Amino acid sequence: MTTAALAFTLTACGESSTESGGGKSKGVGLAFDVGGRDDHSFNESAARGVDKAKKELGVDNRLMTAKNGETEADREQRLNSLAEAGYNPVIGVGFNYSKSIEKVAKDFPKTTFGIVDSVAPGNNIDSITFGEHEGSYLAGVAAALKSKNHKVGFIGGVNNALIQKFQAGFEQGAKDTDSNVQVTSQYLYPNNDKGFNDPAAAKDKAKGMLDSGIDVIYTAAGLSGNGSIEAIAGQKDAWAIGVDSDQYQQPGLEKYKDHILTSVVKNVDVAVYDLIKSVKDGKPLTGEHKYLLKDGGVSLATSGGFIDDIKDKIEAAKKKIVDGQVKVHTSP
Repeated sequence: MTTAALAFTLTACGESSTESGGGKSKGVGLAFDVGGRDDHSFNESAARGVDKAKKELGVDNRLMTAKNGETEADREQRLNSLAEAGYNPVIGVGFNYSKSIEKVAKDFPKTTFGIVDSVAPGNNIDSITFGEHEGSYLAGVAAALKSKNHKVGFIGGVNNALIQKFQAGFEQGAKDTDSNVQVTSQYLYPNNDKGFNDPAAAKDKAKGMLDSGIDVIYTAAGLSGNGSIEAIAGQKDAWAIGVDSDQYQQPGLEKYKDHILTSVVKNVDVAVYDLIKSVKDGKPLTGEHKYLLKDGGVSLATSGGFIDDIKDKIEAAKKKIVDGQVKVHTSP
């Protein structure tokens, strides 16, 4: 506890590397969800925020990763070890960390905690959420305009409230754009985190959709999405829509990029950096912070130029959401 308290004091003064009385502020401790840093998607976006903090603020870091099938105790232990070692802030990437952050934050009141994709009560917790449904609405607009068969698909990793936000926005955007469009939405797992870490399952699911005539598929499934993109790239006139990071720009997906129409970018990196900087500046962010379409929290990537021909329609849809003319659903 002393280490955490001392770490907080030092970080708050901005002396991120000053040793005092044997204690030392270690920088940021970040716990990834399953799939880890190199998922080319959600976790990687968080990692970019940490990289930026190291480069621009000189803040060191320790990164840890979840495994498939973890218990609450596993997550608590990971967060606890980071806080105990003197990392501040300690950030859990993914809604799975919600309960464990709430519990561990009580034990380390002088450490600031961050939870991505969930809201956890606590005076020392920054709850970071995004307008996934709004970005997904724009993906639905793009899918409907680019589909030659008027058939588009959505693949979710796990059927939970968060991923349903992606599904709901996508379906609404597609249907608002083309009343004749058929939207097929399927999930890899009803209730198992492996859905974010099973590219083979996503590949099979995407193949099934392609076989049924669906020619644009949006996958919100973390690392699993790589399998979906691979399947789509094997079919001549099919498009993949990426998620969380701009997947066209991901080196690990480079050989498929000619089939990546666009991506719904979720700026987890911005939120993570904002929190790290706030702690270093001695003014830690706490409470709920929403990153929405109107403030650039989510956006539609234009890499590759594949949606340049429909950008006016996408901008018009974005304006309607930002102005409040269109209210995007958060559940299907």
